[in-house]
Amino acid sequence: MHARMLRMQVKAERIDEAARLFAEDVLTGCRSQAGYRGAYFLVDRKIGECIPVTLWETEADMVATEENRFFQNQLMKFLGLFHHGLIREAYEIVVADNNP
Repeated sequence: MHARMLRMQVKAERIDEAARLFAEDVLTGCRSQAGYRGAYFLVDRKIGECIPVTLWETEADMVATEENRFFQNQLMKFLGLFHHGLIREAYEIVVADNNP
């Protein structure tokens, strides 16, 4: 499995708006993409950082969302919320524990 992660500096007063946009709009689109396996939206309100994480079955599935412009189109929805630029990172998940 693979994960794509963004580090976004968001205006503190707009963090909840960013989370709602991710939950209501971005996830809906992700569910229609091949290989989508889940997502998280992490927030540090003290420093105004949001970290959306999407999970993909294969690296090819993750990369396909960039090649077909889905990723870029979703990112555009957040442009007015950024306080600074963003950092995109991608990782292979080699250990996972989904058991509570």
